[in-house]
Amino acid sequence: MNRVVGLGEWVCSGNQVDIISTFALSTCVAVTAYCPVKKVAGLIHIVLPEPLSTKDEKVRPGYFASTGVPLLIRKMVEQFGCRKQNLVIQLFGGAEPQKRNYFRIGSRNLEQVQRMLQSLEIETVKADVGGQVSRTLHMSVKTGEIKLSTLPLSS
Repeated sequence: MNRVVGLGEWVCSGNQVDIISTFALSTCVAVTAYCPVKKVAGLIHIVLPEPLSTKDEKVRPGYFASTGVPLLIRKMVEQFGCRKQNLVIQLFGGAEPQKRNYFRIGSRNLEQVQRMLQSLEIETVKADVGGQVSRTLHMSVKTGEIKLSTLPLSS
């Protein structure tokens, strides 16, 4: 079954037939987690580095890197029994659609995701980030394999 992850959403699954997908990552960042021991996969679609208010943090925890990254890891560990040290973490997205981007949302998202992973003492195994491309990915729960496609962003 194809499980689609939208903006600020997350999915964790141990169902071997599931494919977890997210589409058109630009400045957003997808964090994927795979536990090869338990054959469990998770993906979260981060939109912004951090919430503007505590209300945002509570209503949409997956929307922000500062709350979403710990949420994904907690789900993998507590709900599926994965060990943090077994998780294979990959990052995708964080593009900057324009050469002169004063807000730097993509870069700031990546920086905050990396900060959160570091605070959880988890290393990233692979990253396909930055640049001026849109990324779509499909993750197999059975193998953890990720199929990635890219398209150039118009400036």
